[in-house]
Amino acid sequence: MSDTVPPRGTIIYVDADACPVKAEILKVAERHGFPVTFVANSGLRPSRDPMITNVIVSAGFDAADDWIAERATDGDIVVTADVPLAGRCVAAGAQVTGPSGRVFDKSNIGMATAMRDLGAHLRETGESKGYNAAFSARDRSAFLETLDRLCRRAKNVTATG
Repeated sequence: MSDTVPPRGTIIYVDADACPVKAEILKVAERHGFPVTFVANSGLRPSRDPMITNVIVSAGFDAADDWIAERATDGDIVVTADVPLAGRCVAAGAQVTGPSGRVFDKSNIGMATAMRDLGAHLRETGESKGYNAAFSARDRSAFLETLDRLCRRAKNVTATG
């Protein structure tokens, strides 16, 4: 008997509160055979699919983010629009994408964090109203392409690694 723990495989973690691409995540995850864990403060639709796990966390500040960040690791995929959560997951070795298909990685997470902080400062001082662009069909398409690419990359790492 071996003392080594077998790899658990890739899990797709989703910061599910207000996530506009839940259906797309399920479509891509099913095609690649990856389990999905949706994490939210409330309001997740139940599923009988054994590949889908819903986790409801407390309504505490950043509770969903903390839950994901404590579990996401090398080889996992995280879907979030939250830049601080993205930074924590990138540091843990996970592949991270936003719902618009924007990839967060070691090469750009510092700039993403700085831009987020600048935007918050401008909103606080009244220099910016803080309106976000509407989520578009182009964003949805870019997300599908990005998530599919990250899933293929995760499979390649698992196969070679």
